[in-house]
Amino acid sequence: MKQLIYTRGQPLPAILEKRIVILDGAMGTMIQRFKLSEAQYRGERFKDFHKDVKGNNELLSLTRPDVIADIHESYLAAGADMVETNTFGATTVAQADYDMADLAVEMNDESARIARAACDKFSTPDKPRFVVGALGPTPKTASISPDVNDPGARNTSFEELRKAYYEQTEALVRGGVDVLLVETIFDTLNAKAALFAIDEYFENSGERLPLIVSGTVTDASGRILSGQTVTAFWHSIRHARPLAVGLNCALGAALMRPYIQELSRVAGDTFISCYPNAGLPNPMSDTGFDETPEVTSRLLREFADEGLVNIVGGCCGTTPEHIGAIHRAVEPLAPRSIQRGFFYKEAA
Repeated sequence: MKQLIYTRGQPLPAILEKRIVILDGAMGTMIQRFKLSEAQYRGERFKDFHKDVKGNNELLSLTRPDVIADIHESYLAAGADMVETNTFGATTVAQADYDMADLAVEMNDESARIARAACDKFSTPDKPRFVVGALGPTPKTASISPDVNDPGARNTSFEELRKAYYEQTEALVRGGVDVLLVETIFDTLNAKAALFAIDEYFENSGERLPLIVSGTVTDASGRILSGQTVTAFWHSIRHARPLAVGLNCALGAALMRPYIQELSRVAGDTFISCYPNAGLPNPMSDTGFDETPEVTSRLLREFADEGLVNIVGGCCGTTPEHIGAIHRAVEPLAPRSIQRGFFYKEAA
């Protein structure tokens, strides 16, 4: 199997072999700091929209691009190598909750352009910055019934998800992303729809971008919501040949550690990413989570000391202060070494 040849993001694999790469932190946490009103979410364009839109963070890429740009630049200034586009819920499936499915493509286009401008502003020859196109899980699940009285019921289909993810991928690439990230995976079938759509787009367009896949272990069972262990999850998605595989969200670093250790063992020929929450929810804290930057960075430094990770960052509750502390904590440490196997194997 030949090594993948990327049309974008080409320097990233070599950088990952040399040092630990820093991903940004939470978008939603930072948006909450702005305390935006319903009117500010709407802006002039949507001032008469028939439904409340406060909380639709992806809409801010259209109505308050200055807020989104400020957040990206704050993370880049803190030391992030990669920033995620503001597109976690920018699919037709997710935007249907706000009656804004028709805006999904525009949201992806504009979110990618905002992140691209921020990364271009901060990039240097010695430290290139990368735009990561975020594809979230959608609020619907293809393999779990929404009705406890009808186990066979489904509120979406593989085809609906595939179509939504294809449109999202196409718009993100058009907007200028360097990397694609299928993240916060709680249902592997949803993720498979995303991976199928991405591969379909690559085939149709001739583009090929580095791909990161990140699952979410939901509790101490060590399984994602649709029931797979970390090992089973990896074997379900490794056919997509991701540049990196990892875990994010739901857990803080302390609780995530055994699952990152497991993933590091089974995915020996693939880079490992890890961006945990800032501990557990804590409504009394400024960020809504209980870990300070010092605590989160210390825990991720321990991961790096153990040789577990290649990419680290933060999810819910993390801020530029967290990312700056993580950057300083892991900067002196070597990245996890990978085997020259599935990803790098050349054709005989």
